[in-house]
Amino acid sequence: MMKYFSVFSVILTLLLLFSCKPKKNIVYLSNNNFEQEVSQAKYSGLHIQEGDKLQIQVSAFEEIAVRPFNRSTMTGTGDAASGSGTGSSTAANEYIVTSEGNIIFPVLGAVYCKGMTKQQLKDDLESRLKRYITEPLVTITLSNFNFSVLGEVKSPGQKTSPTEKLNIFQAIALSGDLTYDANRTNIKLLRTSETSGKDEVVSLDLSEASIVNSPYYYLQQNDILYVEPDRNKQVSVNNDSSTDKWIKYGGVGLGLLTLIISLTR
Repeated sequence: MMKYFSVFSVILTLLLLFSCKPKKNIVYLSNNNFEQEVSQAKYSGLHIQEGDKLQIQVSAFEEIAVRPFNRSTMTGTGDAASGSGTGSSTAANEYIVTSEGNIIFPVLGAVYCKGMTKQQLKDDLESRLKRYITEPLVTITLSNFNFSVLGEVKSPGQKTSPTEKLNIFQAIALSGDLTYDANRTNIKLLRTSETSGKDEVVSLDLSEASIVNSPYYYLQQNDILYVEPDRNKQVSVNNDSSTDKWIKYGGVGLGLLTLIISLTR
């Protein structure tokens, strides 16, 4: 009788071993043409979106001439739409992009900027200011570069980037890296299209070095990354089949039966 139990134990052990597939694709950028792909990577800059907070500072050789164009130095309290002219220099010089895509700039009024890069807005403002100032210099900083990372990362949630040039690997690093159970070949990126205004979803494969050539390699503000679990974890969490249950319960039952036989011999 013990012979049959031994055979059954071996079969059950083999079933348990083969029910777990080995982990694959855990290495980033495994493509052999990595150096060639990196040389093709390009950064086009962030595009201004509705709700963005922009720090804008105007300077020129004539300091007095630029005062009306900086909220921190302009006279009066400012209007309700553009905010107060009092307070710290950083807070006073902050402009929020409206739902119409404008910022309300002193003297110039409404300036449309949605969809522009910072460089494009800088050039536009400097061109307008030349009517009032000799050789104006505009400095623009985005103060709310937020993005979200969900799923199989060690620290999910909304993150704030310390730099405006942020690629997908830096975003993952700010989230503590991927977990062992992450599917590195199918990372979902959710981004609002600048042209249609609708959300679009793209899939990115972190195991391929060619990802650095993707237009989605560098993140935009308000992007959402979702890291799905790999097949092994999905099966282990969602598999409610009777076969899976019988294997688990059968192993426990076999262990108990073996223990009883050993004690009664």
